[in-house]
Amino acid sequence: MGSEPTGARLLELVRVMQRLRGPDGCPWDHEQTHRSLGKHLLEEAHETLEAIDTGDTGALRDELGDLLLQVVFHAQIASDDGAWDVDDVADAIVTKLIRRHPHVFGDAEVSGAGEVLTNWEQIKAEERAANGSGDEPQRVDDDIPPTLPALARAGKVQRRAAGYGFDWRSTDAAIAKLREELDELASVVEGEDRDAAEAELGDVLLAAVSVARRLDVDPEGALRRSTARFADRYERMRDRADAEGVDLAALNDDELLAYFRVTRDA
Repeated sequence: MGSEPTGARLLELVRVMQRLRGPDGCPWDHEQTHRSLGKHLLEEAHETLEAIDTGDTGALRDELGDLLLQVVFHAQIASDDGAWDVDDVADAIVTKLIRRHPHVFGDAEVSGAGEVLTNWEQIKAEERAANGSGDEPQRVDDDIPPTLPALARAGKVQRRAAGYGFDWRSTDAAIAKLREELDELASVVEGEDRDAAEAELGDVLLAAVSVARRLDVDPEGALRRSTARFADRYERMRDRADAEGVDLAALNDDELLAYFRVTRDA
C-alpha cells in the first residue's frame, strides 16, 4: 500500500462490490437481499467481539474487514435498488458525529467522557422530539431494538434516561441499590412465587447494569469474559476431580466452593 492515501483501499472495496453485483459478477452476490444478509451481519459482529475479547489484533483486523464488507454489501444492494448508496451512508454518519460532538465541532465544553455520553443522549432526545409527530412524548426505549442482548439493552435504556437527568449521582448509591435488590431477591427465594422471583432477579440485573455504568464497564463484555473464565476454571476443576476420584455431586456447597477455589488458584 505504501504511498496510498488513507481510505484508498476503502474505495477499492466499493469497486470490488460493484463488480460482484454487476452484470458479469457473482450469481450468489446477485441473489442476496438485506434480509438474507442479516444473519451474516450478526455473525460477523459476534466474531469481531470474540477477537476483541481474546486480544488478537490480527484477528480483529480481519474480522473488522468482514464486518465492513457487510456494510458495503448492504449499501450496494440499496444502490442497485435506486434507494441510496455508500456515500449516503457515510454522509449520514459524518453529519451525526459532528452534530453530537458540539464540544469538538462547536463551542460546548465537557468535563469528561461521562458528560460526553450524557450530552449524546440529550442530543438524541432532541432529535427524536424534532422527528416525532406533534407533541406526543417519546418513550425512553423507543427505537432501541428489543432483540438486543438484555444487558446491552438495559444499559442503553439507562444511558438514555441519564440524558433526561435520571441517573445515580454516585457509584455508592448505585451499589446500595444493588444490595437492596439482592435483599429483596433473597426474601422471595424461599417461596414458590416464580413470577416474584423472576421480577426480583430482573431488578438485581438492572441494578448491576447501573453499577457497571457508574464504573464505565460494559456489562455485556464483562459477563462474556467472566463466563469464559468460569468455563476455563471449571474444566480444570473437572480434570482435577477426575484425576483424584472426587465426586463433585457429593460435595456440599462449602466443599464445592473450596474445591473450585483451590483449583482456580493452583
